[in-house]
Amino acid sequence: MREAGFNFSVEKPDVDEAFPHDLPVEQVAKYLAVKKAEFFRNNLQDQVVVTADTVVIINNYILNKPQDRNEAVSMLNVLNGKTHLVMTGVCILSAEKEDSFDDTTEVTFKTLSQTEIEFYVDNYKPFDKAGAYGAQDWIGMVAIEKINGSYFNVMGLPIHKVYQHLTGWS
Repeated sequence: MREAGFNFSVEKPDVDEAFPHDLPVEQVAKYLAVKKAEFFRNNLQDQVVVTADTVVIINNYILNKPQDRNEAVSMLNVLNGKTHLVMTGVCILSAEKEDSFDDTTEVTFKTLSQTEIEFYVDNYKPFDKAGAYGAQDWIGMVAIEKINGSYFNVMGLPIHKVYQHLTGWS
């Protein structure tokens, strides 16, 4: 956001990232972004809060952040050689206004060997990333064959849309 011209500080909301199991997968990212923004609602003065949440969706199933090495390896095996969706929900909130939206990017992985998957998990520790990977990491450089949509969305923030919404904010 700084490179897009915004001055900001980062605060992490203490929010349970659980969501209703009957919520359609394409609504989860925005639901979680709004839930994170709600954490700040009662302490807003003249601030604008931007929250986001990213999920990886494959076969109508959400891959969240892996809990451990085994889960990270398992997630990457699910994505291996396949196309999946990365969806980021964003909520912009002030004392007077709320705006939420999402962005979806289609990502295709090449087929990786088990050794490559384990190398990535062991050396890049992707436990804080939806789907157990970061497009900006080694795996993005060697495994992502194709991206249809915003690269920045895959990194966790569709900055082009955030910029558009914030520059129109009043």
